[in-house]
Amino acid sequence: MKGRANHIGPLSAPEAASVSETPGVAASLRLHWPEYLMEAGEMSLYMLCTCSFATLLQYPASPVRHFFVSGIVRRALMGLGIGGTVIALIMSPWGKQSGGHINPAMTFAFHRLGKIAPWDALFYGVAQFSGATSGVALATFLLRGAPGDGAVRYAVTAPGVYGAAVAFAAELAISFILMITVLLATNHERLARYTPYFVGSLYAVNITFETPLSGMSMNPARTFGPAVYGGYWHTLWIYFIAPTVGMLAAAAVFLRARHGAPPHCAKLDHANNKRCIFRHDP
Repeated sequence: MKGRANHIGPLSAPEAASVSETPGVAASLRLHWPEYLMEAGEMSLYMLCTCSFATLLQYPASPVRHFFVSGIVRRALMGLGIGGTVIALIMSPWGKQSGGHINPAMTFAFHRLGKIAPWDALFYGVAQFSGATSGVALATFLLRGAPGDGAVRYAVTAPGVYGAAVAFAAELAISFILMITVLLATNHERLARYTPYFVGSLYAVNITFETPLSGMSMNPARTFGPAVYGGYWHTLWIYFIAPTVGMLAAAAVFLRARHGAPPHCAKLDHANNKRCIFRHDP
């Protein structure tokens, strides 16, 4: 049932690729450009919402900031907003077709698991970084520069008071938890349908409680977008390396626990009628 639902229509043959097939750059662009644009659009919307929520909760002229004076309450509201956004993006028509990664570290982990072809992984990454940058630009334009205020700083992610080492360890841990949750949920028949809610809940909890340690990124593109506009480059390496290593470690643990059996697919919401460009086991 799941396989039939994701390989329908005239484009089904090229997308239902076996593990041994590796389309070239031209074929990947010609066949899969809609998914690349969808992933860019999802990432752009994610950053637009992130900057908008951050401005609403942190901008000095915002009445919300003065109404909710507690830092943890504001982080909880931010978590609810971003968690809901992530759920909506994964379950949107775009997310159902592209897979709803909105995260190059997750895409690379799925590539290492053999679910994403090399060129698809590369173009997904380009789309995600481009989408993150354009999302921050759009938020800055629509909010008339308010995200650039010193209290908002384009929703930048930066190490907390405990320094870079703690921030790195925290990013490593929460990225591992996110990826292992995705892999376990999407490959469990009864839990697969709840994957978007698990992911959104993790975002909400991490933003509420982990933000003081690392700023809560789990996503190289999410950190890159604000860094482009705010010039926050000095700790960018943390948010490129730690999430990627954490998700690769989760993939390795998942494979070991399943005695080498790979996951079924790289989609976070697979039970739908949208085409699937990812590799599946026979």
